[in-house]
This record gives sequence, C-alpha cells and structure tokens, in this order.
Amino acid sequence: MSGADHAGVRIPPPLIFLAGLAVGGGIEIAAPTANLPLGVAVAVGVAGAAIWAALDAGATMLFRRAETSLLPWTPTEALVTSGPFRFTRNPMYLGMAVLYVGLALAFGLLWVLVVLPVVLLAVDRLVIVREERYLERAFGEDYRAYRRRVRRWI
Repeated sequence: MSGADHAGVRIPPPLIFLAGLAVGGGIEIAAPTANLPLGVAVAVGVAGAAIWAALDAGATMLFRRAETSLLPWTPTEALVTSGPFRFTRNPMYLGMAVLYVGLALAFGLLWVLVVLPVVLLAVDRLVIVREERYLERAFGEDYRAYRRRVRRWI
C-alpha cells in the first residue's frame, strides 16, 4: 500500500498524554495529594518506564523492519502483526499509558491518574478509531481478521 492516503490523525498521540500530565499536574499544584513511599514510587516509575521502553522499542523495530512509518499521519506500507502486536493492536499507546501511570505514581501526581480516562478516551477517539478505519481501507480482510484476533488495548 502506498500513496497519499493516511489515517488523518491530527494530534500526535504523545501530545495527548503530555496534555493529560499537564492538566493533572496543574490540579496537583492547586490541590496536592500524598506521595507514595519513596521505594514504591521509584519501583513503580522504573517499571512503567521499562514496560514503555520494551513496547515502544519492539514496535519501532518491527515498523522499521517492515519499512513502514511510525507516524499516524503518514501512509502505512505494511500491516505489522508480530511481536507486541500479537497481544495488543496498539503497543505504543499502551506503553505510553503505562509510562503515564508510572510517572504519576513516581512523582506523587495522583490527580494525573484522575485525568487518565479522559486521555485514553481522547487517544481512542482522535487517533485509534481513525487509524483503524484507515487500516481497514488499506488492508481489507487482512486487517479485519487481525482485529478479530487481537484486542485494541490488552
């Protein structure tokens, strides 16, 4: 598949997660919450970062190997269904969500967690739904079969 067609994503997904962190962080400044014990905070932060790195690195490697773009506003040349894509159709977004939770807990930004459902809804509606429509147009039954086998998130 090549050409000018693409998913029509207008907002880079990392910016949606960063916006959630900023909004939750702003609320945290206005109404501070308690922090986790330092050891727990560090462990959760490191775990979140490690899971994000593994999911993102695995997905990035597979996209490069398939010679297709990582950017959701550019054409997709191949349907990637191996590696972390065997368990989730969106390993990069799942990884960002795990990192988001890890950062929130590590830095005691509990209001950031309250904002997370809005962030996930925005990613789902503004990014994933558009990508899925595009991938179905681009790859037809191959994508529909993949979508039946693998869940959107986990």
